[in-house]
Amino acid sequence: MRIGFYAPLKPPDHPSPSGDRRMARLLIAALSGMGHDVQVISDLRSYNSDGNTARETSIAAAARDEVQRLTGVFSGPPPRLPDLLFTYHVYHKAADYIGPALKHRFNIPYVIAEPSVAPKRANGPWAKGYAQAALAIRSADALLCLTTLDRACVIDLAGADKVIALPPFLEAAPYARVQRHRAELRPVWAAQYRLPADEPWLLAVGMMRQGDKLASFRALAEMLKQAQDIPWRLIVAGDGPAREEVEAVMAPLGGRVCFTGLLAAEQLAGAYTVSDLYVWPAVNEAYGMALLEAQACGLPVLAAQTRGVPDIVRQNETGLLTPEGDMAAMADGLRSLLADLPALGRMRDAALAKVSAEHDLAAAQRNLTQVFRNLGLPA
Repeated sequence: MRIGFYAPLKPPDHPSPSGDRRMARLLIAALSGMGHDVQVISDLRSYNSDGNTARETSIAAAARDEVQRLTGVFSGPPPRLPDLLFTYHVYHKAADYIGPALKHRFNIPYVIAEPSVAPKRANGPWAKGYAQAALAIRSADALLCLTTLDRACVIDLAGADKVIALPPFLEAAPYARVQRHRAELRPVWAAQYRLPADEPWLLAVGMMRQGDKLASFRALAEMLKQAQDIPWRLIVAGDGPAREEVEAVMAPLGGRVCFTGLLAAEQLAGAYTVSDLYVWPAVNEAYGMALLEAQACGLPVLAAQTRGVPDIVRQNETGLLTPEGDMAAMADGLRSLLADLPALGRMRDAALAKVSAEHDLAAAQRNLTQVFRNLGLPA
């Protein structure tokens, strides 16, 4: 089956790493691994960060030109019309102007993965983006929701018959392979980053940029200031334009924090593997790919109970979730987890099992196969 893939928020080849870009690439890998011919049909980015009306109007005009271009491509020889239009991540800040237009023009099945609805944005700065996102969501033949919260809002907008759960996923095997070498890797990391082997190692992973990521690092520093009465060391993996600010908020914690910079995929898997607990306040986190990666390496999670995070972390089984914004509660959670190492061991095993059963690439492919069958398409 020929699949025309489009990601309006951030194209899969965008130079800036992010969970959104990662999920787009994973979807392409899943679809390609099922034997489909997946082509990214456009790199037009519809992201409108602040709801600027003139920018939204400009995006809509550029999309009309793009639809015209694609109409010519799809109509010309040899036959290039996709059997399916597949758009990833549609919401008021990144509406899909292309998918609905092509569906209407060519009568092609149209699927959206990770649609998101925020009814409070129906009016105000993002009204135009919200209206277009809502039109796209209503136009889709299937809506693949990654979190419980998104499913509820999308059902309210488009009805339940088209809404299907597609848990966030990754390719678990590479993480599992690294995880088996924990005993060998930990002394290497201890020497490289001067980490005491007899103290628990905490890990936080995130792009260092303004907004929610920096807010999460600030909250993390505040939480750890309240937990200086117990032993721990924090490994911070990541980089970005706000690195100096992240280092400044962590500075009061002194030598208890080490920075690795941006790590390649295998190195990052090593960081998850050698650590004892993943810690992240998850400010406004959609669900958190890093939380999923951590558990794929058997690393339990301490995070805030934010938005889609409970869909990734199973409370008291693969980690501990504390009330959003309550850093005192998170500090207490850190104390309780580090005081019960056997429980952490059980969480490590449960995390590996959860990812394997629910969040592996193969699980996503099974879900996608059923979606295509329901639409009468080759699976």
